[in-house]
Amino acid sequence: MTQQAVTVIGLGPMGRAMANAFLDRGHRVTVWNRTPSRADEAVARGAVRAATAAEALRAGEPVVLSLTDYAAMYDVLGPAADALAGRVLVNLSSDTPGEARKAAEWARRHGARQLTGGVQASPSGIGVPGSATFYSGPREVFDAHRDTLEVLTAADYLGADPGLAALYYQLQMDTFWTSMLSHLHSLAVARANGIPARELLPHLSATAASVPGFLEFYAPRIDAGDHAGDVDRLAMGTASVDHVVHTARDAGVDAALPEAVLAVFRRGMEQGRAGDSFTSLIEVFARDARDAA
Repeated sequence: MTQQAVTVIGLGPMGRAMANAFLDRGHRVTVWNRTPSRADEAVARGAVRAATAAEALRAGEPVVLSLTDYAAMYDVLGPAADALAGRVLVNLSSDTPGEARKAAEWARRHGARQLTGGVQASPSGIGVPGSATFYSGPREVFDAHRDTLEVLTAADYLGADPGLAALYYQLQMDTFWTSMLSHLHSLAVARANGIPARELLPHLSATAASVPGFLEFYAPRIDAGDHAGDVDRLAMGTASVDHVVHTARDAGVDAALPEAVLAVFRRGMEQGRAGDSFTSLIEVFARDARDAA
């Protein structure tokens, strides 16, 4: 049975994967991209190529946006604003919580409603089990389109605030990118010492596998403001990070990344937290943000 009509605007790797997933499930799909040739694959599979963004907006509901950022949304939809009235925009573009809220208000002023989405998957994870997307915005809009959205990934609704999905997504990215960059730095130091990535893999994998246990242990303590340094004093952590810095330097590897970490640890020491848990650095981040404001 043919499913509801869906529009996909933005046909980079992610947008193409989304259009294909909808087509695989029998949806009537309309596509539009500023570079028309990017729609060729989906059109060959049965999608309809809209001639304009306005035509694409009118063709389906929901209208899924897969763009570089929200600025691109304004560039694409601004000239087609007259076609926004009554539309549901599922904005899966990456940006900040503040920009998501501004975009939701912009859509509202033009008679549209926005669901913000934060996709926790690469294009290869679209349409397959195990991937998920954060959503926030009007609950009734999410409920009405949940089945369609779950063609792409599992759908995790966070609340009415349109910024929540973007916030949760960026929090995930904060952890992901800093973790992956530290991994690359470790591999650079290893390579400088003649150790290939494959040889180090089981050891770094074991370290990564231990992280969930630490997260579970510390979460209730952090929420309670308990930074007792019973097993993980900041002074001890500072000495450890200092050793990492010198190991990188001795290997001839750029030490800027661990030096940045060491600078945070030292700020905690300067604020009198030497005997506290390293988790007290969360208060250092908060204080530094207040001081900068």
